[in-house]
Amino acid sequence: MTYNLLTVGAVSPETMGVVLAGSLGVAVGDVEVADPDGDPGLRNWDAPVSCEHRAVHGDVAWSLDIYVQGEAIGQPLESELAAAFAKAAATTVLYPATEALPSAYRAVAPDGLLTRARLELSDDEPPLYEVTAVEAPVPQLPRAIVTRFAEIVREQKPDTPVAEAFAASVEQVRQAASGLARLARDGDTGSPSWSAKGNLVVWERVIRRLESGWAPSRWYPADLYRERLEARDELAGIGARLPREVTELLGRALEELDSRFAAATAEDSPGSLRKELTGASEQTSAGWWWRRRPDPPPWERT
Repeated sequence: MTYNLLTVGAVSPETMGVVLAGSLGVAVGDVEVADPDGDPGLRNWDAPVSCEHRAVHGDVAWSLDIYVQGEAIGQPLESELAAAFAKAAATTVLYPATEALPSAYRAVAPDGLLTRARLELSDDEPPLYEVTAVEAPVPQLPRAIVTRFAEIVREQKPDTPVAEAFAASVEQVRQAASGLARLARDGDTGSPSWSAKGNLVVWERVIRRLESGWAPSRWYPADLYRERLEARDELAGIGARLPREVTELLGRALEELDSRFAAATAEDSPGSLRKELTGASEQTSAGWWWRRRPDPPPWERT
């Protein structure tokens, strides 16, 4: 198993070995700490645990690539190893987050504080590692701005079983009517059915977030919520451009999702939500979903 850790503090190679041995439950002699640019003939390639360290510059001191071999050695999650290393070495440790974003990291402090961190590399040679933002204050990263990470929420994609079932049913209809040119073309990229599928996924995602209490971030940006309501607007007007069979399938999917959305939101009788999100005053032509409010609004959470 491979682990990738970054330390804020300047930990000595000797300390790295001791800390990793304790964190992984092995003898210190079973941990090799090596410079990857050093003499390969001096390496212990059979060591159960190998840690290659590179000095880096900026807000981070060391980049560690840790390799654990053999099933006899405990192989904790990367988050667990990072937390154990941070506590034992008395330094904040960063490790990659699960989201597919190059700057998305988690930071764990020696006291166990865990937060998101945005790590950026400069174009210098060698590059400077700069932690530009965190979601909670980290004492060893005083220059980082404390803020919410909207891009992380956008990257999170909960399952959408209703939308997937709709897409599967549309495909069945399309195959059954393959002799009709209109249906044969209707699944193509940019077609009304394609647009219906995409907007239905978006609509179901915000409902799943509502029902979960906005997990896992416990926060949701207002502009993303507005986009979800606009996707529902698109679904309201797309039926006239769909084949009858697809319109019926979409109607059944929306009936289920809309019912869940209504149950998870509160009536916004003053119509303040639309103005808050778009700057426009309430209009009678706006869909009823604009007159339902999450309570409390997830973008107002601290």
